[in-house]
Amino acid sequence: MDDRNHNNTGHEKAHDPLHEMPIEAEVWGLPEDEPTIVRHDVESRIVRRTVFENITSNGTIAAAVMVFAAIAAVIMANSPAYDLIDDLNELYLGIRIGDLAIGITLEEFVNDFLMFIFFLLVGVELKYEMTVGQLRKPRQAALPMLAAVGGATVPCLIYLAINWGGAVSGWAIPMATDIAFALGVMSLLGDKVRPETKVFFQTLAIADDILGILAIALFYGQAPSISWCGGIAACMVVLALMNRANVMTVRPYAAVGFVMWVCFFNSGIHATLAGVVLAFFLPVRSDIRVSRVSDWLSSQADKLDDRYDDKMHILGQHDFTETAHAMERVLHHVTPPLERVGRNISVLVNFVILPLFAFMNAQVRLVGADFGALMVDPVTLGALIGAVVGKPVGIVGVTWLLTKSGFSKLPNNMDWVQVIAVGLMGGLGFTMSILIASLAFTDPSQVLAAKLAILMASVISAALGCAYLLFMTRTPSADDDEELAAA
Repeated sequence: MDDRNHNNTGHEKAHDPLHEMPIEAEVWGLPEDEPTIVRHDVESRIVRRTVFENITSNGTIAAAVMVFAAIAAVIMANSPAYDLIDDLNELYLGIRIGDLAIGITLEEFVNDFLMFIFFLLVGVELKYEMTVGQLRKPRQAALPMLAAVGGATVPCLIYLAINWGGAVSGWAIPMATDIAFALGVMSLLGDKVRPETKVFFQTLAIADDILGILAIALFYGQAPSISWCGGIAACMVVLALMNRANVMTVRPYAAVGFVMWVCFFNSGIHATLAGVVLAFFLPVRSDIRVSRVSDWLSSQADKLDDRYDDKMHILGQHDFTETAHAMERVLHHVTPPLERVGRNISVLVNFVILPLFAFMNAQVRLVGADFGALMVDPVTLGALIGAVVGKPVGIVGVTWLLTKSGFSKLPNNMDWVQVIAVGLMGGLGFTMSILIASLAFTDPSQVLAAKLAILMASVISAALGCAYLLFMTRTPSADDDEELAAA
């Protein structure tokens, strides 16, 4: 979604009767003699906001924040602060009226409710791709999507082979790829990663998310409650009717979505899936006739010119401000609700929810633990080898089979070096893998082994992917040229 968020700053010709001061031309990229409408004090606020938007739309920075949160979690888990964090996880959030208590623990709030918002963003991105993105072209999307199936199947088989007869419930842990984390690492490599490779990998990761969502829905819930499932169905009917009735305001969808989350939370089906369901009912069309916006704006601009009085304070120009407010309302509805929701929650998800989830769930406490025993634990080996080895084998292997069989071909400007790099970085399964591990096991030792494997696999996959791509795309030196000529 980040690639679709544009930082727009307008430059219109008008006069401010209170305080007119030309803005720096080089800041806005304007000719020096072109007038602007922005006051100096407003300019500083706009520039600050632009810097903030540039930071929050940067995938590398978002990935770095999540990594730092995970590192902080590991450090604090192995410090005297561990007991405080453990108690904090069990902190009760809610209200109590007599004998009636409504609430959840802080850990449930993060893992179930905040991750519901994360899955809402995942659902928004999935629906966007299915509407106007890569997933609307089945033949074009077939290769990365089938590669994702291979990249999910082989790690699961490796895990099951290592844990057969033991902790088989963690089979889905190594199948996930963390798209935000991996794309953040890729962005560090600059032009070493080709644009076509990023599109291929993003499509693969989206398909991977779908597989992870299905695994959670089908295999990591409890025995479903019929009554609460009925509530989920009722909420879905209401959402469908709202969509059918062209309800374009986001708040009603959010209200019904929250009720649906409560039903999911109590149904035995993992509550985060409510976010994906909600996203698929959000309208993807505009509330107004977009083709007529330009003509309408021109007519409204004429009204603004007629109603503006440069001799009167702006607070007294009611007709002028009402017209401007009407224009704001209309322009707000140009953007479809689906995209509005994505824009509104992307910063919250990337810079608050995911780092908080990482901090709360990456508590790998090694103090007093037998590290050697952990490293040979079948859960650790299955998740680690499955992610680091199984992911690239599955992704590259299926891609090779499909291209050699003539079923499909690699995107233009994408070669096998890029495909192998994608496979190596596919082992970055941080967020979804930790969530699955917390659902798969109740034994603390197994959870610890799984989290240790996930952290190690993510670091190893990132390092291998970066090292491989940097080595394979390095610029030959003069010595290399001489050796080649001699050969």
